[in-house]
Amino acid sequence: MDEGGVEREYRRRRKPPLTQILLLGVILLNALIQTSRASTGRDGGGFRWAPPFIVALMVLAVVRLVLERFRAYTRVTAAGITAQGPVRARSWTWSEVYDIRVEQAPRGSGRTAPQWITYLYDFQGRRFLLPHLNDWQLDDPYAEVAELCLAAAPYRSLTWERRPDVEERIRQGAMRRRAGVWGVYGGLVAFIVMIPVDFWLVLTERPDHPLALFVCVPLVSGAVFAAVLQWYWSVRPPRDGVVQGPN
Repeated sequence: MDEGGVEREYRRRRKPPLTQILLLGVILLNALIQTSRASTGRDGGGFRWAPPFIVALMVLAVVRLVLERFRAYTRVTAAGITAQGPVRARSWTWSEVYDIRVEQAPRGSGRTAPQWITYLYDFQGRRFLLPHLNDWQLDDPYAEVAELCLAAAPYRSLTWERRPDVEERIRQGAMRRRAGVWGVYGGLVAFIVMIPVDFWLVLTERPDHPLALFVCVPLVSGAVFAAVLQWYWSVRPPRDGVVQGPN
């Protein structure tokens, strides 16, 4: 990192917590055990498709985590910023950057994820994560971002001042994301509700449809819930102007 200059690069410096590695290992091992049990279980329908599906999701999650840890980085130059994610990279010139902000990560991350992460906002109000510019890799991400913005000022044709139209687009984007989070929670609730429904169908010897109950219904419920919340917040915004998320 070039102290005092704009040239700098942020990569993984600290190892992830041991608890995170152990938790991923336990979950993956349990999924493999469930797959083995399902492969030796009864023939026919049931949930034999579920364990392999879970294993595939867990493998993808582990692969993404490894790529994020060892491949992702954020590079800052006089020309702009490049954010290399687990798979693809994005670049912005300084004239395309509206703001760089350190924000609190979603609640519940605890010690398994950074609590303060950094986003780049463009003039359309879209935000993009800047990898490893967080409190896991930096002692003080706020001070680092403030220094970065100060060092980048000579390379920008615009100031860092706030623009009401962009701020409104940022607020709308935050509202959509929060509605999506609540939609996911709504889908999880629907999934849990479908468990006793499925038991009731089996006990009463009625035809059950696991795919419809545990996939289609949660997905549709979550999408509808998110759409309703987004419409409600657009009609009646919160008093403080910020869409509060679940704790």
